[in-house]
Amino acid sequence: MRCLVLLLAFLALSQGSGITRIPLYKGKTLRKSLKEHGLLDDFMKNYKTSVFTKFSSSREVAREPLTNYLDSQYFGKIQIGTPPQEFTVIFDTGSSDLWVPSIYCDSNACQNHHRFNPHKSSTFQNMNKPLAIQYGTGSMEGILGYDTVTVANIVDTHQTVGLSTREPGDIFTYSEFDGILGLAYPSLASPYSVPVFDNMMAKHLVNKNLFSVYMNRDSQGSMLTLGAIDASHYNGSLHWVPITVQQYWQFTVDKITVDGVVVACEGGCQAILDTGTSLLVGPSDDIFNIQSAIGATEGQYGMFDINCRSLSSMPTVVFEINGRQYPLPPTAYTNRDEGFCSSGFQGDDSELWILGDVFIREYFSVFDRINNRVGLAKAV
Repeated sequence: MRCLVLLLAFLALSQGSGITRIPLYKGKTLRKSLKEHGLLDDFMKNYKTSVFTKFSSSREVAREPLTNYLDSQYFGKIQIGTPPQEFTVIFDTGSSDLWVPSIYCDSNACQNHHRFNPHKSSTFQNMNKPLAIQYGTGSMEGILGYDTVTVANIVDTHQTVGLSTREPGDIFTYSEFDGILGLAYPSLASPYSVPVFDNMMAKHLVNKNLFSVYMNRDSQGSMLTLGAIDASHYNGSLHWVPITVQQYWQFTVDKITVDGVVVACEGGCQAILDTGTSLLVGPSDDIFNIQSAIGATEGQYGMFDINCRSLSSMPTVVFEINGRQYPLPPTAYTNRDEGFCSSGFQGDDSELWILGDVFIREYFSVFDRINNRVGLAKAV
């Protein structure tokens, strides 16, 4: 099951998860939209879980600005087809497929977003292959085709593109993004689908076979960088962590402590670095220990509340990864929404930890396909 976004949506619900900056869009928040449509209660009850230049005529460094929506979704723009049709997508390191809504889809989610019209693209080729993806929350069905995909200044020809024909449920209906561009390993991709970054690497379109992600708490300023590392977004040096399973961006966490006491992940555990998940997710028992240690109290729908006035006295949660400590202070793991505060930690049935936007906002992240490792450094 791909990890993706829909911790995302959830977050926008309680504003915690991932994209919160305040002068954001003039439209309604996801929480308000779901509430107005009578869907908020059902959703909550069912929810689980530096200037760059061109280095040569073919190899490039590209910067794609990301918009932060309510600290729950970080998305950017891509173009598909000839002439180009523009879409807003989540750049998701927790999945590997690229898909957008299509004119063949009548679901409410598709009607609410930009839809790709293959008849208006001279470079589109139908593969006549099906596509079906189940995320942590949300799913889609569709067909696969080939077309030209442009990300920033990189033109990726003959790229597999999923065209949704069905997006059941309401999870994608009120999202601020149209589709998803997966950046995980090809082993996680659907049959016949080639991840965008793998296609770019195979065609030598990027200067280096790595990319980096910077997420901040402002509505603008976050950045996906393809082919390079922008040192202006972090302090100190990068600490490299080897990938243990080449599917998600998966690695070992040594332990998690509060005030020097191990509260979770005793003896080590496996985690993934996931830009498509808003919260920081772990096994329910371990997460409950963390919630207790930080003084969060259980509220509705499995959420944990935090007293906004207590942040200055709350403890730091420390993740130890490959021998290095990565502290998360209360300001990092607390979500705020209209005077209400909640914990950015979320329990789930999976044994895998998901270090989502709550973690990535604190730590600039490099995803290195050359050496199969991730690099982490304090974000600025």
